[in-house]
Parts: sequence; structure tokens; C-alpha cells
Amino acid sequence: MLKYILKRIVMIIPVVVAVSLIVFFIMDFVPTDAAVTALGDGATEEQLEEYREAHGLNDPLLVRYIRYMGGVLKKDLGTSYANNVPVWDLFFKKFPTTLKLAISSVLVTVILSIPLGIIAAVKENTLVDTAASTVSFVGLAMPNFWLGLLLIILFSVKLGWLPSTGANGWKSFILPAITCGTGNMAALTRTTRSAMLDVLKQDYLRTARSKGVSDQKIIMKHALKNAQIPIVTMIGIQVSTLIGGAVLTERVFALPGVGSFLVDSILKSDFEVVTGFIIMLAVFVSVVLLIVDIVYAFLDPRIKAQYSKS
Repeated sequence: MLKYILKRIVMIIPVVVAVSLIVFFIMDFVPTDAAVTALGDGATEEQLEEYREAHGLNDPLLVRYIRYMGGVLKKDLGTSYANNVPVWDLFFKKFPTTLKLAISSVLVTVILSIPLGIIAAVKENTLVDTAASTVSFVGLAMPNFWLGLLLIILFSVKLGWLPSTGANGWKSFILPAITCGTGNMAALTRTTRSAMLDVLKQDYLRTARSKGVSDQKIIMKHALKNAQIPIVTMIGIQVSTLIGGAVLTERVFALPGVGSFLVDSILKSDFEVVTGFIIMLAVFVSVVLLIVDIVYAFLDPRIKAQYSKS
């Protein structure tokens, strides 16, 4: 098992290198001068050229890439042109907000979707199944920004129960979490329903029923337990997506997260931040997928046995 985990950790390296290569080369073709971004439009040509030389911007692309990746190994993602602050510090200042949003949103999705998926599977092809599926698709049909604005109008403006912007305390994440969580309901509900249907039709569950085992015990102890793999996969994908940046939600609720700051950096042509943030997001998404793979081993003894042999 330990060998497998180490192999998966090592596999993160080529992913990060590939992402960094793509991002670095794309940023090089963007018609923007980092020197102008840093010094402003009022800088003279001599000042701009001096800045380019001092920061190695005139070096060949491959040389700059190798130098940049050498800095990454030393926790140096460069310095923001617009803010003159290390990108590493900026990322870890913004990332906790995005992580809180991702976790709270997935909790909302899990709390709403898994029960709906189970009910839809148990009551297959009935009005209850149709109703459960319809409810899950309501969240998908509503755009995040529109739902977020409705929640702000109701709970912040009209009722005054919850803050509409900022990230001051856990109450600030309730409306954003509902906004993102309901948007992901449909996928997890359908995944749960499909996984449960596959398990409920297995022969060993029919045998359990014939022996008098209660339906509740069959569903919760046997069926749901054996349907966890695809459910965990979908949850892992959703966490990865949200960590990658729930940009619209962060913008609507003025959350100081990675996605919102990334958009601002693009608008400011601060591509040192863009490059560094995308590389770090790739690392964290890879870590989430690694955790999902490890969870598989604990959920399914057959997978654990396979890992033990590797």
C-alpha cells in the first residue's frame, strides 16, 4: 500500500511539469509586456528595458522556463507584477477561502444528493423517482450567478439573516455553499441512483431479503456500502472542480478566493500570478485525486489487496 501511495505521489510530478509547460508557453504568446504591467504606462523605454534585463525577460523561452521551475522547487513562484508581492504568499493567502468554499459546497451536495439518489433508486420508475430526479436537476438548470443573487436578495437584503459578501466567519460561506452545492446536485444524484440500482439488483441482496433482512438494513448496510466507489469518484471530481476555481460564485459573493483573484490578475495582465496560481491548483487537484485513490483501497478490500501486491 505504501509503495502505491509513493508511486501516485511521484506521478504528480509529470502532471505539474506538463501543466506548467503549457501555461508558460501560452503566457509567452500573450501580447503583453510584463515590464509595462510592473512599471506602468508612464515608464520610459530605458526603464522598461532595464526592468526586462534585471528580471531575465529578454532570455530565451526555454531558459526562462527552466529558471522558473528551479524557483518553484524553492517555493518561489515569482513576484506579482501588479502588487510586487511573492506569488507564493498571494496564493496561500487566497487558497484557504477557496478550500472552505469547496468543502462546504460538497457537504451541501452530499447532504442533498445522496438521500435523493437512494430514494430514486429504491423507488425506481415511480413518481417518487421522477420527483427526486427533477429536484436534483433544478439546481443544474439555475445558473450559479442567478441563484446566488436570489439568495442574497432573500436572506441578506430582505431577511437580514446572512452576510452577502466577504469571508468573515462560517456564516459567510452558507449562501455560497448552497449556490455551488445545488449546482452539483444533479451529477451526484444521478451517480448515486445508478450505483444503487446496480447493487440492488445483485443476487446476494435478493438472498438477504428472502432471509428476512429489513429493507433499511439492506439499503444502508449492504447496498450503499457497495455503491460507494462511483459516489466517492464523483465527490472527488467535484472537489477538484471547486478547488480549480468557482469563479462566478466567488465574484457574486465577493469572496477573496483563488478564482476571483485569478480573474483580476488576468484583467491586469499579471501573468506571473496566473502562471503560479494555475501550477499550484494543478498540484492540489492532483492531491485530491490521490486521496480519492487511497480512499478506494479502504472502501473495497479487493482494491486494497491489489495495492498490497504492487
